[in-house]
Amino acid sequence: CVLPPPTPLLALSHRYRGLTLVLTFLCYTSYHLSRKPISIVKSQLHPNCSALGPNPHNDSNSSTWCSWAPFDGDNYKELFGALDNAFLVAYAIGMFISGIFGERLPLRYYLSGGMVLSGLFTALFGFGYFWDIHVLWYFIIVQVCNGLVQTTGWPAVVACVGNWFGKGKRGLIMGIWNSHTSVGNILGSLIAGVWVSSTWGLSFVVPGIIIAAVGIICFFFLVEYPEDVGCSPPLHHVRVTCNEKDPEAVTSNEGPLSISGQSSTDCSNSPKEPVEEPEAISFLGALRIPGVVEFSLCLLFAKLVSYTFLYWLPLYIVNVAHFSAKEAGDLSTLFDVGGILGGIFAGLISDYTGGRATTCCVMLVVAAPMLFLYNHVGQNGIGTSIAMLIVCGALVNGPYALITTAVSADLGTHESLKGNAKALSTVTAIIDGTGSIGAALGPLLAGLISPTGWNNVFYMLIAADVLACLLLARVVVKEVRGWCGFIARKRGYVHT
Repeated sequence: CVLPPPTPLLALSHRYRGLTLVLTFLCYTSYHLSRKPISIVKSQLHPNCSALGPNPHNDSNSSTWCSWAPFDGDNYKELFGALDNAFLVAYAIGMFISGIFGERLPLRYYLSGGMVLSGLFTALFGFGYFWDIHVLWYFIIVQVCNGLVQTTGWPAVVACVGNWFGKGKRGLIMGIWNSHTSVGNILGSLIAGVWVSSTWGLSFVVPGIIIAAVGIICFFFLVEYPEDVGCSPPLHHVRVTCNEKDPEAVTSNEGPLSISGQSSTDCSNSPKEPVEEPEAISFLGALRIPGVVEFSLCLLFAKLVSYTFLYWLPLYIVNVAHFSAKEAGDLSTLFDVGGILGGIFAGLISDYTGGRATTCCVMLVVAAPMLFLYNHVGQNGIGTSIAMLIVCGALVNGPYALITTAVSADLGTHESLKGNAKALSTVTAIIDGTGSIGAALGPLLAGLISPTGWNNVFYMLIAADVLACLLLARVVVKEVRGWCGFIARKRGYVHT
């Protein structure tokens, strides 16, 4: 088959693809931006009051007079863990449902509506400062509601990107795109740090306004599908056929293909034959896709480590290195800088080798000893702390980024689905929902274990990394056998 050249309108399609990448990047950046303030504000809700001078209130406890009730007791770490757990358990439960809704509702409405509601609940947490609320249940209910509405984000943005991009160099593209997680964490830390020591309520209100504003922009400008602007879908949506009478005529179920074998995604106003819309895949059907179970369970433990750092790293730095709340928040952003580099590196290597699972496994193996070293020597100087935070961030977040983006998109467009792209949102929700169970367990366990010593918290994180690696063993063996078979065939090739 000889494929026809791309049409002149290909550039228009590229602009829409670029717009989709930018908008979804901004959307999920704002999601993480609104999640980060709680980790920055923790050290202000229960600070070291003795460092602030004498107690101006004679009727208050001398050691906790500057703390914010109900976090002024000796069990404040357990209460912080309960706050984190309220958000993350609601997020994990909602994620399994969210993917099903995401396939059946307009993604633009679903995403923008969730962002506006998320902005509302983020701001409500901050209003607790201005309304002088000291009831634990208020903060827990707000966290639960926020966790539920934040599940609208990930399945929707991954489905939008998957609709516009074929497999190609998906690992590298989505590795760069997935830096929105770390960029959001960095911006959230910096924004929250501006007001954490003076008016901590603004550390939540301002990020809430930002995510709501981005949601409104998304509503007006996001394009969900290439077909919405007259473009043909990417390669994994296309079925190629050859005309036996005319071998040079190549057609597909949606339009012509380019010479490179990729979908030309050209924009045309010519009428097309109506195509029967495939049905959305069921939950059990998505679980039967090869690799979904393994990567989901691996992400459970990988995300446990990542989210423990997300919620507890600033407090750990304050307690161990004795920095101020703002300095600890600023220093913790280096972990996310490493996450950006790790996501890009993991995507690039996995594209080059074709081994998504092997790339994850190698990074997880190296991450375990690095976590041990950071806990024991990471505070021996600011230079050492910076370097080890970046390295740990890259090794911890690299596999997490690769699984939630490129692997999810690969499995959601697996060949066993026979071109049915309706599975993408459900597969993404299953993988990230399972990972969110680990994200809920990590901060909770850290809150329960940290009173016994930070060493035990790091031992828990190392054990989780090892388990994540072991759960990918079957897929890694399959990839290695594939490489060995390829090398054997290549060596056995004889030129005639």
